[in-house]
Amino acid sequence: METLLFPFQFAFMNKAFLMMAIIAVPTSLLSCYLVLKGWSLMGDAISHAVLPGVVLAYLLHIPLIIGAFVAGMVCAVGTGFLSENSRVKQDTVMGIVFSGMFGFGIVLYTKITTDVHLDHILFGNMLGVSTTDLWTAGVIAGFVALVVLAKRRDLLLHAFDPVQAQAVGLRVGWLHYGLLTLISMTIVATLSAVGIILAIGLLIAPGAIAFLLTKRFSYMLAIAVMVTTLSGFIGIYISFFIDSAPAPTVILVLTILFIGAFIRASRKSRQATIAD
Repeated sequence: METLLFPFQFAFMNKAFLMMAIIAVPTSLLSCYLVLKGWSLMGDAISHAVLPGVVLAYLLHIPLIIGAFVAGMVCAVGTGFLSENSRVKQDTVMGIVFSGMFGFGIVLYTKITTDVHLDHILFGNMLGVSTTDLWTAGVIAGFVALVVLAKRRDLLLHAFDPVQAQAVGLRVGWLHYGLLTLISMTIVATLSAVGIILAIGLLIAPGAIAFLLTKRFSYMLAIAVMVTTLSGFIGIYISFFIDSAPAPTVILVLTILFIGAFIRASRKSRQATIAD
């Protein structure tokens, strides 16, 4: 028993567990809408596009989260503008914009000399989160969660049928760019924990798993949060004993759960087909 409880004796491990519990809520809720709306690539685009904003913020001596948020919004708004004013499809535009911004960020990153470990922005440093990081993530997570839950029905209708949403009087533009803003804010909240590379895992996997386990959206939201929280706890706990980085271990656990959910859904589908 002493061995099992050993990780909880360290303050950095307890902070890692707390950080994961904080970011699990907004990432899970948003992942459900991203999966339903088919915006997986948009989450990936924004998460990678924040890099030049982070580097420029460091060079300008302003908070890194401000640069990350601004860069994420530039990517989101720029993608929307280009897709609406050209014949190129949105997924193609997203691929070009986010790869271009990420490449620009890498060029900037390799050209600066600093004692600050900006690698943590890329890959995360969950075991090194500070109290300030926890407060920042907590405030952002709380705001995003409240907005998503308050507007969950409007966002759901917009995800399934934007035309119908506009017909019933919803402000589709506000919902569209509001959701993009929430995604950017959530990615900023996850920077210190999982970094920009693995942030997409938390924004997609929970919703995909929940989508395979239930057909009711209200249950989907709850399942996504529980899956992310459980995966976060297991991943961080296991990483302590196998001496691995917590963030990729958490994503690996989520991947295993997705495979399990996919196998379960496939079996149920085959059984239903046979029964018919």
